[in-house]
Amino acid sequence: MELLVNLAVNGLATGMLIFLLAAGLTIIFGLMDVLNFAHGALFAWGAYVGVWSYNTTGNFFIGILLGIIAGLVLGLLLERFIIQPVYGNHIQQILITLGVMLVLGELLKVVFGPNQLSATTPEWLKGSFEFGEILLIKYRLFIIAIGFLIYFGIHLLLTRTKIGLIVRAGVMDKEMVQALGINIKKVFALVFMVGAAIAALGGVLLGPYSGVIYAEMGLEFGILAFIVVVIGGMGSITGSVLAAILVGISGSFMAYFVPELSLAVNMLLMIIVLIFRPQGLFGVKG
Repeated sequence: MELLVNLAVNGLATGMLIFLLAAGLTIIFGLMDVLNFAHGALFAWGAYVGVWSYNTTGNFFIGILLGIIAGLVLGLLLERFIIQPVYGNHIQQILITLGVMLVLGELLKVVFGPNQLSATTPEWLKGSFEFGEILLIKYRLFIIAIGFLIYFGIHLLLTRTKIGLIVRAGVMDKEMVQALGINIKKVFALVFMVGAAIAALGGVLLGPYSGVIYAEMGLEFGILAFIVVVIGGMGSITGSVLAAILVGISGSFMAYFVPELSLAVNMLLMIIVLIFRPQGLFGVKG
């Protein structure tokens, strides 16, 4: 029993890390109709800036703050100078963001060096809670809590606030929103920055979870994020969080019981969903 609980908690924590990357991608990809393949690089940059700051200052919250700021700044620059000229053209978006992903990945090695960076768990998050023979690691529970807080925050922002109404209306009819005197370009830039910041937060949290970070992690987690968005349904935050949990838990159990399928299980999940429900679990047809 304790093994199943530990595997489930481990998978849930991994799923929440993937969700933090997929959440921003869902907003940018699903709501703004932008195919941003550089999103994983924002995740990696957030991880490096955050972990480096944490290792330098010894303060985990400073690392989180600076990692998020790095995501905001990179998101602003990426949206203004790279994405704006190719709005509405998916082929150009794919090509240019793939190039940006490679450039940002190499810049990580230039700025922080080619070696991996190690990250330790903050003292106040070390250890675990014991319930009989079940051990729940504090840091994993912390990641799960942050993931759900981000989910509820995004959901409330999109459904209960004026800015969420403007974003959803702008996706449906950008010209109409502009005719009402709202600068939709600034709104979309803000949404892009928020998505980048959430991805960067996920990168910072990954450091102590995995123990090390490396430049190629952006590509690896970026692929998982796209799988989550496809499974959950484009533009659906609820779909993304449920798909991320499904991907995380299935990967955790497969890695333990059937290691040979641990890498393929995510692709199999996506294929099954696409066969029986092409729009995703919570997507809308058309």
